[in-house]
Amino acid sequence: MDRRNMLKATLASATALSLGSATGTAMAGDKKVRLRMQSYWGKEAKEVFGTFTDNVKTATDGAIRIKRYEGSSIVPDADMMSAVSKGTLDMCEGYGGYWPGKIDLAAIESGLPGAWTSFDEAMYIFNQGGLGKLIGEAYAEHGIHYLGPMFGGDYDLLTKTEVKSLDDLKKMKIRATPTTAKVLQQLGIPTVFMPGSELYVGLSTGVIDGCIFGGPLEYKSMKLFEAASHYTRLNMVNPGYADGVLINQKKWESFSDAQRKIIEMAYQSHASNMHSWIVAGNIEASSGDLFKFGSLNAEDSARLLKASQAVWEEEAKKSARNQKAIDILKATAKANGRA
Repeated sequence: MDRRNMLKATLASATALSLGSATGTAMAGDKKVRLRMQSYWGKEAKEVFGTFTDNVKTATDGAIRIKRYEGSSIVPDADMMSAVSKGTLDMCEGYGGYWPGKIDLAAIESGLPGAWTSFDEAMYIFNQGGLGKLIGEAYAEHGIHYLGPMFGGDYDLLTKTEVKSLDDLKKMKIRATPTTAKVLQQLGIPTVFMPGSELYVGLSTGVIDGCIFGGPLEYKSMKLFEAASHYTRLNMVNPGYADGVLINQKKWESFSDAQRKIIEMAYQSHASNMHSWIVAGNIEASSGDLFKFGSLNAEDSARLLKASQAVWEEEAKKSARNQKAIDILKATAKANGRA
């Protein structure tokens, strides 16, 4: 049995849906669709995204084909959510922290400091805990179907000079997303926001002294180590961030039930593959001599988490839905002995 028929047989068994004949004929009544999907990742993620798009193409007998575009290829990364809402993009994999003023749950979705401490805990919060359902409701109000989260890996600080304590950062200008910036600003640390595509130039020219963007994999793939090599583990949240996989609602509704099930299952496989790829990449990037590693002491880590509580309360006040989301985080933290 070739790869096409193996994948079709597996999905058919799991969904109890007919995926067409083994000869490659498209499913009855399914028209051919071409989707444009953008992510903020570049060429380094070509293979893992290729597996996702190939799976969808194969399982639908070529009826649905997704072309993935690299970061800012069609729209700036911070505009991806709006582009999916308008239909400029059909799909995207993006970071909610880029559009906090458009989705009330964006900051909570992307991973508040202290929100979770392990991959399993994060999965529980989104699935059994109900956060994913709330996020889906928020995106639906903007004409977007939320397929689900894609958990990343480390989310730490990269600077041009060594950081021994949070007080060292008061003399620096740190690039951070709005949510993380609110935490740092409470501790007197200057922050600025700029897209990931501008970090190399920003660090090289001294516009910024450091950034909080990802982990060793991201910093290596973007060659940021050429301008800044001091990596400081912040111990704020693990996994350090959650992206969202979004698709235009009208486009989603145009698919057959079988096609929607295929895309859902392909997304689930992609989310697992992507997380594993990032974790493995972080380990590999950490094994060389590109970075000089350090970690905040326990006292400073506690200061960060304490400052984050004010952000939790601020997010909770934005809407009744946000309050429900924060209640989910608090209940999980309490159940795990963190509150």
